[in-house]
Amino acid sequence: MDTAERLALPFVDAHTTEVAADAGTVWHALGAALDRSFSGGRSTAVARLLGCADAARSGPRPLVAGAPLGGFRVTAADPGRELALLGRHRFSTYALVFHLEETGEGRTRVRAETWARFPGPAGAVYRALVIGTGGHRVAVRHLLAQVRGDAEKGRGELRDQPRRRRT
Repeated sequence: MDTAERLALPFVDAHTTEVAADAGTVWHALGAALDRSFSGGRSTAVARLLGCADAARSGPRPLVAGAPLGGFRVTAADPGRELALLGRHRFSTYALVFHLEETGEGRTRVRAETWARFPGPAGAVYRALVIGTGGHRVAVRHLLAQVRGDAEKGRGELRDQPRRRRT
């Protein structure tokens, strides 16, 4: 799935937050938040249960085109500007796109857009469960709050550092 396919998906929603940090710091915080959200056993189990094309995921990986990310695949990664994630499973084809825009004085606006198609009766039920209940909205807002908190505390940059071993 590429950018052209992403553009063919219907728009679902968008959520925006303002972060008191530069776009580079926000980019690292976004990667760290996505790692926490999609690298755990629960998210991997859900991805496999749904039949996600890119369900396998373990540990932090760089945000580069082609990298799998817990039910998604990175299709565009322009550090500090845009990250596009695409995925599919038996009930949906979907994209989550993050746009980062520096707004001046060390601040960055982050916009998370969701695009998806829910084919057939099973897709309609899945949409009602995920979108209709507000669960998707809560999850995306929570993710953006994590990004904001990590970036403003400088935690995102730790993602690219090697993990320390306990001795």
